[in-house]
Amino acid sequence: MIYKIFYQETKERNPRRENTHTLYLDIDAKDELDGRIKAQKLVEEKTPYNIEFITCLSDKHLEYEKESGNFTITEL
Repeated sequence: MIYKIFYQETKERNPRRENTHTLYLDIDAKDELDGRIKAQKLVEEKTPYNIEFITCLSDKHLEYEKESGNFTITEL
């Protein structure tokens, strides 16, 4: 499953919508909740990012993200 993670680059400052970034992870999970937990754990262990939100992409949403031109799977 592909997960889209919204994050701030640092935990030092209060989150601001204008500074929100995204990354995409391909997570092998038994269900959506398991995938979210794995994605959160991976990002927290490998980065200093402040996670705002994690969502699993549906097939239609994934196609939209690919067409937007900003879609790249992140390897952590």
